[in-house]
Amino acid sequence: MTDATGKYFGLVIAYVLPGFAALWTLRPYSPTVRAWMETSASLPAGLESVFFVTLASTAAGMTISALRWAAIDSLFALSGVRRPAWNDARLQQNVLAWEVVVEAHYRYFQFYAHMAIVLPFMAFNLSLPALPVAVLTFVFECLFLAAARDALAKYYARATRLLGTVPISKELGHDQRQSQESSRQRQR
Repeated sequence: MTDATGKYFGLVIAYVLPGFAALWTLRPYSPTVRAWMETSASLPAGLESVFFVTLASTAAGMTISALRWAAIDSLFALSGVRRPAWNDARLQQNVLAWEVVVEAHYRYFQFYAHMAIVLPFMAFNLSLPALPVAVLTFVFECLFLAAARDALAKYYARATRLLGTVPISKELGHDQRQSQESSRQRQR
């Protein structure tokens, strides 16, 4: 797999697939989305439908990402999976390895966490008996959250090995830490 192919794959699983799942849940409520996703005998899978579904899936995926940041990232931080204070000064010399870590772990975290956001809405739209849908939703919700937590923990661990961390004084605010780090770099 080439670098570009790997990056595109990562972006597709992180944003487009969960966004498409979210669009799918909107089909019953939006005639426009339903028209984009249906094929007709006169225009089977028209190019404009593919274009609109791709753009809308990406936008929905980005929206889901904001929901993920607000809900799941906070939940994982409370459960002990916190973003380390990486030494960003080492990023430039390790940028290719950093990209590998992102594609190998972070994109999968994004997919699992984004699907955990979308899954309850998808289950609501299934026209199946309520109990099996509820049980399957619960099982997959647990699976997605566990996989997301695992992928995020691995991402943090590998990125920390790659970049190292900087000691951060608890008394200092974010802006003070930034200026302190900048002055250390100028001294080097």
